[in-house]
Amino acid sequence: MASFDSLSDEDRWGLAFYVGSIGFPSSQAKLGESIWRSDPTVRQRISDMTALVGIAPDAAAAHSEQADALMAYLRRNPAVAAVGEGRLTLTRERLDASLKAYADGDREAAADLALSAYLDGFEPLEPVLAARAPDLVAEIETGMIQLRSAIASAKSLTDVTASQQHIVELLNKADTALASQSASELSSFLGAFGILLREGLEALLVVVAMVAFLQKTDRRAALRYVHAGWITALAAGGATWFVATYLISISGASRELTEGFGSLFAALILVTVGIWMHGKSNAEVWQRYIREKMTTALSRRSGWFLFLLAFIVVYREVFETILFYTALWAQGNELALFGGAFCAMILLTIIAWIMLRYSARLPISTFFAVSSILVAVLAVVLAGKGATGLQEAGLINVTLVPGVPRVPILGIFPTQESLLAQLLATMLLCAGLWLNKHRRVSVK
Repeated sequence: MASFDSLSDEDRWGLAFYVGSIGFPSSQAKLGESIWRSDPTVRQRISDMTALVGIAPDAAAAHSEQADALMAYLRRNPAVAAVGEGRLTLTRERLDASLKAYADGDREAAADLALSAYLDGFEPLEPVLAARAPDLVAEIETGMIQLRSAIASAKSLTDVTASQQHIVELLNKADTALASQSASELSSFLGAFGILLREGLEALLVVVAMVAFLQKTDRRAALRYVHAGWITALAAGGATWFVATYLISISGASRELTEGFGSLFAALILVTVGIWMHGKSNAEVWQRYIREKMTTALSRRSGWFLFLLAFIVVYREVFETILFYTALWAQGNELALFGGAFCAMILLTIIAWIMLRYSARLPISTFFAVSSILVAVLAVVLAGKGATGLQEAGLINVTLVPGVPRVPILGIFPTQESLLAQLLATMLLCAGLWLNKHRRVSVK
């Protein structure tokens, strides 16, 4: 028999919890699980492994019978206390400190602490919670924005307190959603499927539009730049996963900044591309462009532009997907996760095939007209997402706009800054379309 000294740290803790569970009948574990999942005050009291190891059985719950049942469950399933690693406890602590700072008249410290409550406390748990309760994630994010907006607007202490208490109530619900030991196979499958499909679709639309354009205009030699761009983005995503897993921890601020700047950069390029495509949607204009440009090979500079656009658009989505998948992987059910990812890839492949096949049959003017609309919509969506990412990283202010719905798929968020970013993108597109029309009239 192996000695205790020869065991690994993980095996020692496993043995310790096994021995500790002997004093509590297994018949009580079911009741203990029910108490753990339904009582947020218990989960706050035992917020991580340190708290579980250090708490006396009688202190675990209000009544001794509940305490025995709770310990019967926790000592047989200690991993449930590690879910969140105390992150929601940290979120609550930062929220309390933010409210105290605001009450003391220190608005700057209150704003910094409210931002930290999101970035350092809640944001790392988003991927796991999103797989189980996506609507709750949206509510908490909105609540965080409302709190920071109230602080920035110097609202009354009563209003700020109400915003803070609303978030705490939502965190209690999040506790319940995170209380199970691991995600179910169905939630892991749906989480992996939904994340890859959502993140992959935006990148796919842009890359397929670029490929279809090059094929339609018989510039197939330039396809290597597009393919090199998205393949390099996938490789960079793999490197990001390795760094995030084995070398450093990617902070919430870094993630939001990467997504924010990446979205805004892509939006700016797509505005330009959308205007250009619209300008070529007239048959006469396109034929004139062909006569002038088709004899000239695509320049190296234009090729690298295509590479950069493909890389930025794809890497932005890969970056977020990897961080979400890393969190889901820690919850178990690896086969279900792989199944969800595989099904999403199959669906994305089918969508890409349909888009390329359909675009090949379109007249060139119709192709450019449809593509310009698609690219313009994506530009407006990414403008809203980019501004929101920078807001969540604390780089730009948050000014709440009451009554505006939160529609992430369209990049619509209830803040003045994100809506202004979308309005600016729309105005640039409209100005470009007007200029295209004016040029056509002048030529005639």
